[in-house]
Amino acid sequence: MAAVTYQQRRGQLETYFDRTAVAAWARLTSDAPVGRIRATVRAGRDDMRATLLDWLPADLHGKRLLDAGCGTGALALEAARRGAHVVAIDLSATLVGLARERAAGRIGDGVVDYRVGDMFDPRLGEFDHVVAMDSLIHYPAPDIARVVAGFASRTGASVLFTFAPKTAMLTAMHAVGRLFPRGDRAPAIEPVRQTHLHRLLSTEAGLGDWIPRRTARIESGFYKSQAQELVRL
Repeated sequence: MAAVTYQQRRGQLETYFDRTAVAAWARLTSDAPVGRIRATVRAGRDDMRATLLDWLPADLHGKRLLDAGCGTGALALEAARRGAHVVAIDLSATLVGLARERAAGRIGDGVVDYRVGDMFDPRLGEFDHVVAMDSLIHYPAPDIARVVAGFASRTGASVLFTFAPKTAMLTAMHAVGRLFPRGDRAPAIEPVRQTHLHRLLSTEAGLGDWIPRRTARIESGFYKSQAQELVRL
């Protein structure tokens, strides 16, 4: 099967999150009751968000942060409460609209600039920190490395991102997902070996003065994601 390009996968994600799965995603990211499987995903996402926020400074006043693939905006909201100027961008206009609604009157000292578009767009400007929580899990390792290097070229302090770790369990779940009717499928998750991804990152010319620091794996039922922190030397 031919490899899916970054632009092709971007289009699939836009269709899925802006049309196919809007109601389910809005419910998953709220406090509304969900089934047992989705409850494990919600718990995993909450743990991952808390981990990434813990890796950011407690005081973000005067800092500019990119929430790359902001979804319904929970991470952007917390960063703004710490004083950051957040650019929160997502492909889904519907999810960005929901993020605006949920943030109303709750931002604190910071600012959230909501955008609809490509998180990789260099016109978004320069940042102190970039966070891409579960927005790269649908891309193969070479695309992840390229996008992270692009982020780093416009970032001063840290890039935090997550990827789908290549484990036997996740590979099996990925295979089972292919059996569902096409209309019910989410865009495929691309499991990645951490050692392979680190090798690719080490060869990116734009990452010569960046090093991997903290990493953490969050597993909660059907949610499995690996967080990685890169910091500038």
